[in-house]
Amino acid sequence: MMPVDHIYLQIGRELKAGAHPGDLLNILDELNVEQKAELIQRLPEPDAALIFQEMEDFEQAEILRLLSDDRVKIILGTMSADDAVDLIGELTPSEAQEMLELIDDEDQADYGDLLRYPEDSAGGLMTTEYISLLSDIPVEEAIHRLREIAPEAETIYYVFVVDEQGRLIGVLSLRDLIASSDGILLKDIMRRNVISVNAALDQEEVARIVSKYDLLAIPVVDDDDRLLGIITVDDVIDVLEEEATEDIYRFAGAREVEGVGLTEAPVFKVVKMRLPWLIIAMLGGMISGSVIGAYRSTLETIVVLAIFIPVIMGMGGNVGTQSSTIFVRGLATGEIDKADVWNYFFREIRVGLLMGIICGSLISLTAFFWQGNPYLGLVVGLSMLVTIFMATLIGTLVPLLLNMTQIDPAITAGPFVTTIKDVTGLLIYFTVASFFIRFLN
Repeated sequence: MMPVDHIYLQIGRELKAGAHPGDLLNILDELNVEQKAELIQRLPEPDAALIFQEMEDFEQAEILRLLSDDRVKIILGTMSADDAVDLIGELTPSEAQEMLELIDDEDQADYGDLLRYPEDSAGGLMTTEYISLLSDIPVEEAIHRLREIAPEAETIYYVFVVDEQGRLIGVLSLRDLIASSDGILLKDIMRRNVISVNAALDQEEVARIVSKYDLLAIPVVDDDDRLLGIITVDDVIDVLEEEATEDIYRFAGAREVEGVGLTEAPVFKVVKMRLPWLIIAMLGGMISGSVIGAYRSTLETIVVLAIFIPVIMGMGGNVGTQSSTIFVRGLATGEIDKADVWNYFFREIRVGLLMGIICGSLISLTAFFWQGNPYLGLVVGLSMLVTIFMATLIGTLVPLLLNMTQIDPAITAGPFVTTIKDVTGLLIYFTVASFFIRFLN
């Protein structure tokens, strides 16, 4: 039996047994893109749509190109508007136009409205499949309309109340409706202080607001407060994962290859993404080596100084990475805002100074009892103190300055900060050692 035939039967059995479509994707791993497209083409329409919607956007785009027009129309018709727009956004403009021509005029209008917003904005993230009602209808009529609209809506847990011009003026939960008596108008029970976002707002800020207020969905409005759509919590979770992944890659001095999965990314493209930061780190290492070379005579005179180079550089690196990571993450999550940024900076400086005093004292005592030279202990301890202090300063100040110039501070972690602190740490160590060299012989 061919692999596609076998998996076709297996998926049919699993779905009939109640398996979640997302759990079936690992069954498809042994198939290539052409075979996956054949499978989606052959499966019954509801099953094909369920499996297809669980795939990643880039994989959906590859498969969509291989499906018949009839199957594409069915697939796009079953997807929510925001998911369909994300998928169309993965295609070339000509391919996207071809796909749009296959769907209904009403859906085309909705997709066109969504496609005009940037992908990483609230407008690009929202769906137009929501429930909105006028404020002057009674509860029983609202519940009746809810039954009619619910099958087409992304979520029914919130009912958004609008005026005659479509401006958002209130919100109701499904619980509010069910718990209210017949005859009561929506305007009498709705909450007027609605948390909403503008369509132009960045998706990361949207995710932050949804997380802060624990919302299942958040309305999206234009500059005149007209309701345009909603963003549901499942899309927010995707944004949080995407932003966290992006930050982690940047902390490591690497970037993902867009449009493909990690396991499918071409080797050359992966190298191209990672190599620039590694070259920076390599240049930093060469600069560090030149610093050591410049103080070669000091090292030849006092060989024991070399013993403490790794610990000085290592501690500086750890502290610098800690400071930059915590600061960048604080900016990303909103825990550190523009009003608090300098207060945080000066607090971090005090933290670095205290850690430097403690670590410097410990390494100073270690050097003294190990080598029996109090001046060596003084050199190593003082160098450690200043290195940790400077690492804290660099790890916080560099991302702070980049953030102020509208550059993503996540790129300062990893190789960038490490390179700066290595050179700085060595300069501090050898400068202090040179000053006390007559006491070290």
